[in-house]
Amino acid sequence: MDPLLLIGIGVFGLVAISSLAIGYIFSRQDSALSDRLDSVTSVELADLPKREEKREREDRALSRLTEEVDKALSRRGFAARIADQLAQANLRLTVTEYIIINFLSIVGCLFVGKLIFDLWVLAIFAGVLGYFLPRIYVGFAKRRRLNRFSDQLSDCINLLVNGLRSGYSMLQAMETVSHELPPPVSEEFSRVVQEVGLGLTNEQALNNMLRRIPSPDLDLMITAINVQHEVGGNLAEILDIISYTIRERVRIQGEIRTLTAQQMLSGYIISFLPIGLGLILYLMNREYMLGMFDHPCGLVMTGVALLGIIIGFVAIQRIVRIEV
Repeated sequence: MDPLLLIGIGVFGLVAISSLAIGYIFSRQDSALSDRLDSVTSVELADLPKREEKREREDRALSRLTEEVDKALSRRGFAARIADQLAQANLRLTVTEYIIINFLSIVGCLFVGKLIFDLWVLAIFAGVLGYFLPRIYVGFAKRRRLNRFSDQLSDCINLLVNGLRSGYSMLQAMETVSHELPPPVSEEFSRVVQEVGLGLTNEQALNNMLRRIPSPDLDLMITAINVQHEVGGNLAEILDIISYTIRERVRIQGEIRTLTAQQMLSGYIISFLPIGLGLILYLMNREYMLGMFDHPCGLVMTGVALLGIIIGFVAIQRIVRIEV
């Protein structure tokens, strides 16, 4: 069979399985609302109590199952780390749902690898890649959200300073931030206001936000607020100085990213060029490339090459990543 056709079938199957799993998980949040809308617009009003009772039984059974699994996983240390990562990426998933997606990713990539390459060594390598794919996406979502929050933090502090100078309390100023600024700053400060309204102290709510947004700039702001709450002082002036420091840091980081963009792009090209070239050669001459995996020497050469690519990529990333 044509290798391109096999690739197309494998990719389609992987996307279909992943879409069904993710769609099911995320659609559960809106299922209650859609069921209520369907019940209102339906003509058969006599069946409404039965359908509502059936839906509630199904929801209770599913929620009990996920709750029991989450309780069992919560006793493990890795579950807390996964929960923190999901919270930092703002993904509305439980640990159980994330593990299910991770398992589907492993099985799907293993199936695609076996279907395309017809070799268990490469299929297992594809399965290992599938194990890391959800983690790569969560890490990307975390970095993107953290960068957006860092870019908005200076404006957020300025709005807090203006609110304090206008006579607002800190909680009222945070509520203003939640209404006036775009996400993710508005989402996080809205959560802080809601947690304080539910009985948490300002310090606890701010520490929870710091757990979701592990930013040194945010840590500096929260430390200043907590110190001022304990010993007093002009909080507006302190936050104004912190805002200026953050703006200068963001400006310097932007200049550094501009100066190191070429080196970072070179690192990506050098790292992924051998892999892409190998895949192209495999599609052009499958028997020629499979000869490398039929002999132990070829497997050792492939492993050493992949290890060298990973070490070189990490070294380049460490060199061009300059902390400010």
